[in-house]
Amino acid sequence: MAPSSHHRPIVVGVDPDSTQRMALAWAADEAARRRVPLRLVHAEGTPTVEFRKWQVPPSWEAWNQVMHQAGEQTLKDAVAFAEARQSQVEVAGLLAEGDPAWVLREQSHDATAVVLGSRHLSRVREVFGSVSVALPVMAHAHCPVVVVPEPEHVTQRPAYFVVGVDGSTHSAAAVDFAFEEAALHGAVLRAVYVWQPGLLGLFDERASQQECRRVLSETVAGRRAEYPNVELHHDLISGHTVEVLTEESAHALGLVVGTRGRGGFAGMLLGSVSQGVLHHARCPVIAVPDTPV
Repeated sequence: MAPSSHHRPIVVGVDPDSTQRMALAWAADEAARRRVPLRLVHAEGTPTVEFRKWQVPPSWEAWNQVMHQAGEQTLKDAVAFAEARQSQVEVAGLLAEGDPAWVLREQSHDATAVVLGSRHLSRVREVFGSVSVALPVMAHAHCPVVVVPEPEHVTQRPAYFVVGVDGSTHSAAAVDFAFEEAALHGAVLRAVYVWQPGLLGLFDERASQQECRRVLSETVAGRRAEYPNVELHHDLISGHTVEVLTEESAHALGLVVGTRGRGGFAGMLLGSVSQGVLHHARCPVIAVPDTPV
């Protein structure tokens, strides 16, 4: 049986590059706010030991030994960083073998959230970089997934979160998590519904906007009683969903979206909006599944 949400750890994927610490810092702070343990995970993939053409390649056992030694040092350094940042948090390290995306998806079964870093690589390099790990984890995780950019972005005061609303069950789950995050941070919550005008005026745009406002209001209405101290703003904005959410969250503490919405293409493992904001947002992106375990 999975542990209750009060004891589920924050899981964070550890980057072997010791200069990439934003995700680890975010995860440690979140564990402290939620009073849950912090689990640092470093997944070992295919060995990459270099050798000269004239040398005999090392055995698999030798490769494994090198990988384990490097992985253990990576975890040791990361644990020390997390403990120094949040001394009251229980910190544990896990060295795992396998594809990082698969390992982190498995870890999501008993986690409060999975936290990853993102370096915003070029379009060519990101196919092989951190985004290539984040996408499959976000698509199949059993808990919210947080992707934290490097370097740290600039926030504004008063601090605020942005949550995308479209009336789907996925956005409703995102709203729930967004309220919780806003309450934990003492931040304002901006619920944004992006309205896209009809082509050639083929329908009543005023009626369409009124319907969007109704959906937005109803989606957030039930949460205000549970979080009375969260200052809530409703925003209906015209434009392309990814562009609007990216712009509106430029200086936010985080952008919360559902893993799937009403947009995108049938059969996609991850909604087009979720993918779009992951590639373009400069604040932490929090993707929330509609049926968290």
